[in-house]
Amino acid sequence: MLNMSGLSFRSLTFMLLVAFLLWSSNFEACNARRGRHWRQSRGSSGSLAKKKGKSHGKGNSHHSGGSKPKPPPHKAPPLPTPKPKGDFPPSPPQKGSNGGHSATFNVLDFGAKGDGSSDDTKAFQAAWAAACKVEASKVIVPSASVFLVGPISFSGPYCQPNIVFQLDGTIIAPTNSKAWGGGLLQWLEFTKLRGISILGKGVIDGRGSVWWQDAPFDDPVDDESKLIIPLNSTLEKHPPMPITSQLGRTMPSIKPTALRFYGSVNVTVTGITIQSSPQFHLKFDNCMGVLVHDISVSSPGNSPNTDGIHLQNSKDVLIYSSTLACGDDCISIQTGCSNVYIHNINCGPGHGISIGSLGKDGTKACVSNITIRDVIMHNTMNGVRIKTWQGGSGSVQGVLFSNIQVSEVQLPIVIDQYYCDKSICKNQSSAVALSGINYERIRGTYTVKPVHFACSDNLPCVDVTLTAIELKPLQEQYHLYNPFCWQTFGELRTPTLPPIDCVQIGKPPNNRVQSDYDLC
Repeated sequence: MLNMSGLSFRSLTFMLLVAFLLWSSNFEACNARRGRHWRQSRGSSGSLAKKKGKSHGKGNSHHSGGSKPKPPPHKAPPLPTPKPKGDFPPSPPQKGSNGGHSATFNVLDFGAKGDGSSDDTKAFQAAWAAACKVEASKVIVPSASVFLVGPISFSGPYCQPNIVFQLDGTIIAPTNSKAWGGGLLQWLEFTKLRGISILGKGVIDGRGSVWWQDAPFDDPVDDESKLIIPLNSTLEKHPPMPITSQLGRTMPSIKPTALRFYGSVNVTVTGITIQSSPQFHLKFDNCMGVLVHDISVSSPGNSPNTDGIHLQNSKDVLIYSSTLACGDDCISIQTGCSNVYIHNINCGPGHGISIGSLGKDGTKACVSNITIRDVIMHNTMNGVRIKTWQGGSGSVQGVLFSNIQVSEVQLPIVIDQYYCDKSICKNQSSAVALSGINYERIRGTYTVKPVHFACSDNLPCVDVTLTAIELKPLQEQYHLYNPFCWQTFGELRTPTLPPIDCVQIGKPPNNRVQSDYDLC
């Protein structure tokens, strides 16, 4: 038994020794293979940048042998971007300066004189061309300088996003008709940009008086003027035609908007003053995400067709804390606008805040979700107004006019579905449908008529509500009239002053259903 036990013990010891030797041999072979792989990888780079650039290529060469096993697939590290010779991105000699995380480009560094008489258009073009290539760059228009700039387009779509146009000086328009050729629709235009901001305390001066003197030839008359009858029949309805217009036109018949944004996303305008535009002061067309606040618009009350802010085909718009004085609508909202919120506005002189005119020449108009509140209006023709042409289609729905304070306003509340700015307009049965129009807390004084609701015969206004309306007459130089309603259906939620008994409660008995073409 003892010999048998000794033999078994020696056999077990021998087997363990053989197993250990075999395991040790495999371990060293594995380390040897692992060491070769590390050496090849490490030998392919002398720095971190070279390692990222070359190890991927070496690895492909090493693993292409066929008989050797391949490692698990992995994502190749990014190759370093080659840096071209010279400046990148390409640019003219560096005239801007780095300010924080972005470059700044002062128009003075690009040759602008800023003396009010030299033509600085090319300098502005050059500064913009440089800024366009740099994300979050800034164009500087410095204070204490006056820049004469002709018609110009600051355009994308290949500009980098989030460019800031810092306007602290004054930009003036040329008054020489040759600068405008046969006529242009805009003076300063920003097109197809992403995240464009105009900031500062500067001034855009359209010097529009040279255009306005030609008004008797060109400009339509606001249709609501037919409702305003002077007490004194000898009062001149229109001022005398300027002698320069009688002898010959001084400027082209097409008048430019001072500042226009087209096809842009995330647009901000704040702090600046726009004055004396030949036509509209500030226009947004086909824009999404518009923010306007703390701006000033200033033109005489008799300057023709000089809307303060004009919105068209634009969505998600916020306008607040601004003062607008002009010769037409302080704010006009045209077709294609939705999700518009306007508050804390001082309006006057001017023609109030209007939706429209819509549906001209049989066109389709779609406007929805409009809120206008906390507005002060003084000495304006209209207060809050919706105006549409006969023959149009589409709809206006979901509108709130709230907390509007009017002072010496001729027509505080207006719906006019027979709008016509010509001498004669054809009667037509189709109309833009109006529904869900809400008026609340509209208070103050009027000088002609407190409410004028002229809705379509075939497509009456529906769901019109009035709450806390308090309007008192103020006899000045015009005949006073009682509230007027035609084909207006809705609800008086509180007593009104004066009583607006002409609104018909409920729904129209034969309300025509809109066709698919009419629907928005």
